[in-house]
Amino acid sequence: MAAKKSSGRRKYGKAAQKSVKRAMHKRKAGTLKSGKGRHPKVKSREQAIAIGLSEARAKGAKVPRKRSSKKSTRKSTRKSTRKSTSKRSR
Repeated sequence: MAAKKSSGRRKYGKAAQKSVKRAMHKRKAGTLKSGKGRHPKVKSREQAIAIGLSEARAKGAKVPRKRSSKKSTRKSTRKSTRKSTSKRSR
């Protein structure tokens, strides 16, 4: 018996699928909002999927982690170089 070959795709659980499905139905009905209070209604498909996955993540469903951005590391290196150059000029 051959071992099952794993694909490089990310895996989502059934609970995540249900949450996204519910968010898409609410979007189509025009009742999905982007937050609490006076936030506008969601119109884009991508935003509805993101809201569904975020809710599933909060409930503890099997959803892959969000990708971390590399912008924060660049900012920290810029700050450190600015501090070192300002000390030299004094």
